[in-house]
Amino acid sequence: MAIVELKVPSPGESITEVVIARWVKNTGDVVEKDEVLAEIDSDKATLTLNAEEAGKIEVLAAEGDTVKVGQVVVKIDTSVKPEANTKTEAPKAEAKAEAKKDTSTSSVAEKTSATTNSDKSTYATGTPSVAAAKMMAENNIKTGQMNGTGKDGRITKQDVLAALSNGLPTAQKVLSNSWQGGRDKDRAKMTSLRKTVAKRLVAVKNETAMLTTFNEVDMSEIYAIRAKYKDKFKEVYGTNVGFMSFFTKAVTEALFHYPAVNGMIDGEELVYNKYCDIGIAVSAPKGLMVPVLRNAELMSIADIEKGIKDLAVKARDGKLTIADMEGGTFTITNGGVFGSMMSTPIINPPQSAILGMHNVVERPMAVNGQVVIRPMMYIALSYDHRIIDGRESVGFLVKVKEMLENPSRILFGGKLPEEVLLGL
Repeated sequence: MAIVELKVPSPGESITEVVIARWVKNTGDVVEKDEVLAEIDSDKATLTLNAEEAGKIEVLAAEGDTVKVGQVVVKIDTSVKPEANTKTEAPKAEAKAEAKKDTSTSSVAEKTSATTNSDKSTYATGTPSVAAAKMMAENNIKTGQMNGTGKDGRITKQDVLAALSNGLPTAQKVLSNSWQGGRDKDRAKMTSLRKTVAKRLVAVKNETAMLTTFNEVDMSEIYAIRAKYKDKFKEVYGTNVGFMSFFTKAVTEALFHYPAVNGMIDGEELVYNKYCDIGIAVSAPKGLMVPVLRNAELMSIADIEKGIKDLAVKARDGKLTIADMEGGTFTITNGGVFGSMMSTPIINPPQSAILGMHNVVERPMAVNGQVVIRPMMYIALSYDHRIIDGRESVGFLVKVKEMLENPSRILFGGKLPEEVLLGL
């Protein structure tokens, strides 16, 4: 009997412990090579543990356990090989070799066997698969509402789809949209990621001289460009054109003029980065993630849109890696997608500044002595006053505002085309 031991992989150099977030497979399951066995939470990201060989597994740690990097958490008995897809292949072979009567008899026997197996409650009974669990969370479906038809009573994606087609969550959503009374409490263990975020946020407040300055942007020109070119842009590049790409380009140009905003403190030295790795805060099922667009100053609007879309999909699917989130010289966060009117974003260390976007609201504005309705957005820059002075922070925000209200400035280093023509 050959036994293969699977050790906890290292998510990064500075990480020594991880948490077993979820077992996809359980003791006694027979798995294929490279099949996902578990999801592991680290301080920075979620990764998967995959089978190195095919065989029968023995789980050595429970969900929620904190384990050391390099610790053995699974053993695989490679002498037990996965059976071929007999449930799908055998009926086909029988159909070719035997009469319809024999096939019917075989089918009845299989159904009887399946029914017998489903009556036996095991550790897998009522446990959803990864895909099923995600769908259930999105639709507010509890495991008690579902009957699993998968192996050993496991809830499959098809079970959830069937329940949704039958209108299961509709009544549940109506009932759960308001208080139902009672004095119950729910407790949930903090994930490693949430613990790390909590520590870092407190550290930022205690260790930096953080201030926030505000301004407002008339989004009329951005709206006009999007309305005029959105269809052609999607036809050419296969993606929509949004606000974030314009903000990213405006930020990278403004950082060129105010390098301190793109810098950081390293001990007793000031580090000024001569490139723009822009962190884009995205909401993920496990919390806020900040993947990074590398050398955003060299990217086109289309490149930025594609990059943000790819990172957002990876965040949604829990596939962001440490490499996706390492580094970053400046961060942009968009609370406007949730309806935020104004906020003071917290710096993402060791960076020295973060730009907060908010929702766009039509407001009456005085323009050339006339009151007109314009789509306006408040923007906020939180910065570390130890490296960035008030002049630089205000100047940076004004530069961003100017380029968003006159997007052609983005092409000319923050200047108007006529200013470049006149050499001003």
